Amino acid sequence: MPVTVPHFDTAFFRSALGRFATGVTVVTAETADKQPVGLTVSSFNSVSLEPPLILWSLSKSSSSLPHIQASQGYVVHVLSAAQVKLARRFAYGSQTDRFTDQPLSRTPGGLLMLADECSAWFACRHYAQHDAGDHVVLIGAVEDCARTANLPLIYHAGDFDLTPNNLPLSQA
Repeated sequence: MPVTVPHFDTAFFRSALGRFATGVTVVTAETADKQPVGLTVSSFNSVSLEPPLILWSLSKSSSSLPHIQASQGYVVHVLSAAQVKLARRFAYGSQTDRFTDQPLSRTPGGLLMLADECSAWFACRHYAQHDAGDHVVLIGAVEDCARTANLPLIYHAGDFDLTPNNLPLSQA
């Protein structure tokens, strides 16, 4: 049942949500005809350790949604603080432009992934999805993952956090 809040200020709500700092990810998958699809996502979170589950959400209006839903699985790349250009690249423009000259690789399970060294990555198969307002919440069963010592890219108040506080202590 939809919840309606009378006289709700959407811009204020969005601004309030921006007070919560999040990491930045790029999600990659392949279409049915093996074309790469990817996008920048900041709505990522852990769900469960047993079984290992993560979640992220995607707008129902996203042209990537049907491709992600039809894919065999996807990889969530947690971007490092040095990957702002990659975050912007996968946030804007056409799918073709996002992957032009972009080095790609495969997870041990065969899913398409970025070859760039991120802070972490999670290879997932579809576990569940739920309609939630104007988004779909996708829950992935993690089949493989890796991490590095790279600090994560942070998104806060509508932009990337590139303050000295997001630098290693040796550089602050």
